Amino acid sequence: MSALRSLILAGVVGPAALSAQVASTAPVVIRVPDLSWIGPEIAAAQGRMQAGLARLQVNATGLSSATARIAPAMAQARADMARAQAVLARTLADGWTFDDFEDAPPEPWAQADPADSLYRRARSELNRGRYATAADLFAGIYNKYPRSTYAGDAYYWQAYALNRRGNDESLHRALEVLSQQRKKAPGASTRSDAVQLATRICGQLARTGDANCAELIASTAKIAGEPPAAPGAPRVPPPALAPMAPLAPMAPPAAVAGEGRGRSGHGKRGPCADEDDIQSAALNALQQMDAEKAMPILRRVLARRDAGSECLRRRAIFIVSQQEGREAERILLDAARTDPDPEVREQAVQWLSQVDSPGAVAALDSILRSATDPALQEKAIFALSQQDSPKARQALRDFALRPGASDDLRDKAIFWLGQGDDPERLGFLKSLYAQLKSEALREKILFSISQIEGKESSQWLLQVAADVNENIELRKKALFGVGQSDYPISELIGLYDKMPSREMKEQLIFVYSQRNEKAAVDRLIQIARTETDKELRKKAIFWLSQSDDPRIAEFLASLLEKP
Repeated sequence: MSALRSLILAGVVGPAALSAQVASTAPVVIRVPDLSWIGPEIAAAQGRMQAGLARLQVNATGLSSATARIAPAMAQARADMARAQAVLARTLADGWTFDDFEDAPPEPWAQADPADSLYRRARSELNRGRYATAADLFAGIYNKYPRSTYAGDAYYWQAYALNRRGNDESLHRALEVLSQQRKKAPGASTRSDAVQLATRICGQLARTGDANCAELIASTAKIAGEPPAAPGAPRVPPPALAPMAPLAPMAPPAAVAGEGRGRSGHGKRGPCADEDDIQSAALNALQQMDAEKAMPILRRVLARRDAGSECLRRRAIFIVSQQEGREAERILLDAARTDPDPEVREQAVQWLSQVDSPGAVAALDSILRSATDPALQEKAIFALSQQDSPKARQALRDFALRPGASDDLRDKAIFWLGQGDDPERLGFLKSLYAQLKSEALREKILFSISQIEGKESSQWLLQVAADVNENIELRKKALFGVGQSDYPISELIGLYDKMPSREMKEQLIFVYSQRNEKAAVDRLIQIARTETDKELRKKAIFWLSQSDDPRIAEFLASLLEKP
């Protein structure tokens, strides 16, 4: 049997073999982690699917006559796996809350360790939102002091910092670092968290157009719920999960009142766990009082600067944020500018996003331009993005153009500029793309423009995709963005023969696989049947095997009939 026919057979009765062949033809630089943590729902679905497919143990010569039975079995298997896929999608989506892995480095614990001071600096930079610097410092720990007690976990925290940067280059680098940790520090306390983090990163890459990650997630998810086979019992490998459709972008999660910056999602005690219960109860009671009586008390609480009052001020700023009127706005503005506690300032800026006034916009613009704390600036960017004001949008544009600002913060400004219904956003983003040199920022612009509905945005993205002088990864991102829009599939189909680059053709195959139209499946079938490049044919067959189109089983069987 030829290699191609073997591949087709694997696609029908066991894409585990298929994914292995795909992986062998295209070296992958990332490692997909074990997904066994997503729970028993996938196992149950896999069990139902495996039982159904076990009845179809046919060999290659008998497959043609069994086509009528294969199609309904595949349909039932995919129905079962759709429920499992929903579990996986929810799990990956939950990664945005950062509740399933460590998100704050612990306090330094080894003062005599030679890397202790470096760890303290790295931890401080991470907590302040300076992710690029933090990543470099954590890398310095295991490079300079490989025997340090901090070294094993430094891999994880470097990867976490790179993950928070968010661009594809940083995300791929984060996966490489987590792979290094697995090999060099398998006993690190953060290894289980590293698995969750790697899964979240690969899911994010898949949602933004990374075909390798989508393919590996699809192939690996099946392993997560594979029930143990009886000793010696033959079984048919179950099909892989279909890739998830990209999820809509989510806004950064709002801070919870009273939670400290270093609080993690693992039930650890936060810095305000021991605050005075009587004073806290008194503050909570202020929420039931008339605002005219409560505001002076809250102002006095926020004026305190004595040691240990931070937690009361954090609670007070939350109570102020629930009030309406100019007095609440003035208190929030004053706290945002003058409170010595970063948490209070950040919460005040965040709550200002709900204050729709020229004074709030001016204050947020001032904080964004003059603050030195990246976390506070990020909150100001978000708050400005929530203001329905031309001046707020201009403040974000000015910051996105600011060459001295960090790429991380400019990235956030570009993201929010792409949201909403500002009629000038497309023109500004196109102009900004031409001015920028940073590939990470240009990537963010491509994503933002892909969120803008209309033919003009799609046609501009296609121009980027067709530009042979442009970075190949940016071209692939632009093409994926068009594929996720409502751009006519008929026009996308015609691009395949015009693409001289093999990499771009491979990306087009992935784009076709994400469209539900009959024409997209027809194009994949045509590629699988006539493409002269064997590796591209294999890609087309892989994605066809993930489709629920009822014609696929018959098509694959027809290929197997050829000598």
